Amino acid sequence: MKQFLLVLALGAAFSSTAQLTLRKGIVIDSIQVNDTIPEDYALYIPKRFDVSKKWPVIFIFDMQGKGRQALGMFREAAEKQGYILAASNNIQDSLSIAKNILISGRLLSSVAALLPLDPNRLYAAGFAAGGRFASMVPTFVNDIKGVISCGAPIANMELLNSRKPFHFLGIVGNEDFNYPEMLYLEKELNKKGFPNQLLVFDGGAEWPSPEYISKAMEMLSLAEMAKKNVARDSIFIARTYKENLNHVNRLMTEQKQWMAHDLLEELIDVYTPLRNVDSLRTSAKTVKRSRGYRSQNRSQNTVFFKESFIKDDYDYYLEEDILTYNYNNLGWWNYQMEELAKYEKSGDRFTRQMGRRLNGYLNALIEDNIDLIRLQQPVDMEALNFLYMLKTITEPNAFEYYLKVISNSAKVDDYGTALFYLEELLKNGYTDVDKLYSLEGTALLRITPEFNDLIEKYLKDARYEIIEE
Repeated sequence: MKQFLLVLALGAAFSSTAQLTLRKGIVIDSIQVNDTIPEDYALYIPKRFDVSKKWPVIFIFDMQGKGRQALGMFREAAEKQGYILAASNNIQDSLSIAKNILISGRLLSSVAALLPLDPNRLYAAGFAAGGRFASMVPTFVNDIKGVISCGAPIANMELLNSRKPFHFLGIVGNEDFNYPEMLYLEKELNKKGFPNQLLVFDGGAEWPSPEYISKAMEMLSLAEMAKKNVARDSIFIARTYKENLNHVNRLMTEQKQWMAHDLLEELIDVYTPLRNVDSLRTSAKTVKRSRGYRSQNRSQNTVFFKESFIKDDYDYYLEEDILTYNYNNLGWWNYQMEELAKYEKSGDRFTRQMGRRLNGYLNALIEDNIDLIRLQQPVDMEALNFLYMLKTITEPNAFEYYLKVISNSAKVDDYGTALFYLEELLKNGYTDVDKLYSLEGTALLRITPEFNDLIEKYLKDARYEIIEE
């Protein structure tokens, strides 16, 4: 049976009384913030919503303004844990931080005027860049009490105010290049007295599963019970405790003692104010003394040490190569990718994870430099073209970079380079003939026999006749 909620919204966020009919249990998109500002958001209200109670809410941020899509990733967990979700469709990475913060504040006011929210349980969340932005929101919006950041550390540690701590809950894959930084962040937040937990899953720079998002919401709810902002629910505490112990046991069965110990440490922190945790402490000590944990701990620390040196090399050599347009060093970068491929095929789990993290780090580093150069005026086209060439090495199936090199090279009559990258593009399986024959700056290149010969060779669809002498 479809469920509906009739809400009479009266408040500062609305310029007039508005009557809305909202469905429970589905994502509702394009709700106007107010009558005078062209901003809207997506909203999710759990099926068990009761207007007579106050509810926790998570404001989810996507830096491309895809509120409905981002909200959908939290929907299953929100239904299970009883959270309202809201996500702006107007947050953009092209806007200043100040403008995005103002949009966030208006979003919060609009939802607060529309629904009965618990003022002690207002949270921000996001993935990657959205997670970084979410970590800044509590600094500027007083009512935000915590952050769920997926795959991203806090954007700026200098902005943190120890007199106004918020609860930081990180979720990250152990193949995500942000993983070592988030482990370091956990220690720094502990020093500053910020309540925090870090949940680690097997995977890369990707949205965590609903299980992990649900676990993060659980931990926020348990923290509020510990602070007596929420009535203590002994059944909820016992159930989540048992489920988390089952998770630890699964990790132990899979011979992942290092991850099991980390989770036990987080559970001790979460449950200490709520129940006796002596059994958890005993389990953590037992795991830490085990041969498997000691071996994995040595391997992980060795890998982190090596990884930091390799990242330093990437930083140094990329900066030098950009400044000097060092095309001759593209061979060295190709060798680095061969080394990463070896790491990713290693028989050691931690070395494989390192290889995938370094791959992600290098690609993110190059993309950051591309963005920086594009913002400069005038744009350094030669440096930009070097980075596009480098991306064809580090991400050979990202076809857009080959096309950019072909276009830029043709514009300066460097047909040899353009034809080389055209053939490399075709070798990698590119098939969009229409795009190739409409590529900007290639009008003269497209009518050359060499260009059409390559199209005919790989795609059998040359547009201009090849005359054989």
